[in-house]
Amino acid sequence: MTDNRTERLLEILAATYGTSPWNWHTRQTPFQVLIGTVLSQRTRDEKTDEAAQALFARFPSPETLASAPKEEIANLIKPANYYNTKASRIKEISRIILERYTGNTPDTISELMQLPGVGRKTAACVMVYGFRKKALPVDTHVHRISNRIGLIQTKTPEESEKELWKVVPEDYIMHYNELMVKHGQNICRPIGPKCHECPIVELCEYGLERQRT
Repeated sequence: MTDNRTERLLEILAATYGTSPWNWHTRQTPFQVLIGTVLSQRTRDEKTDEAAQALFARFPSPETLASAPKEEIANLIKPANYYNTKASRIKEISRIILERYTGNTPDTISELMQLPGVGRKTAACVMVYGFRKKALPVDTHVHRISNRIGLIQTKTPEESEKELWKVVPEDYIMHYNELMVKHGQNICRPIGPKCHECPIVELCEYGLERQRT
């Protein structure tokens, strides 16, 4: 069940930030979204895009990546953290997609989660950004902001995803991750949130509490 406050809050965020993806790797093919999201794990967005662009300029497909030397993949994705581990995963993901799915990226969360290094959040990102199918990617930042604002009260990202399906209006399901991530990068930071600049402060439980103190 959604409420007017949630819908209004998301309307304001959409008007403030727009709903089109900002990051380069989230605007590519489903396969490249998948690999880009694996690269993004524990890596800043600008470094993710730098690594993804270098990688796909040389190896743009599962066919080329599956046969690429792991050392060359690692060298191309050095801007990303844990690039050696990710190089192994990327090569293995490419091989599996080639052999099991004839080169086509699987388009269900359950199948995506069977790939090495792909958790629920990564799989949901591929659904939203790669296939434009409804999913709710929830990482630690989306979990934190959703609770801080007061849309939900949960302890883990897994719980948050379940509860957000109940409160996020249908029209915003596809955009929710993008809006929360943008808001977290610009205003709602983990430490020192800029509540005095926040466009939704009057609809935010945390912001209203800070105004009262």
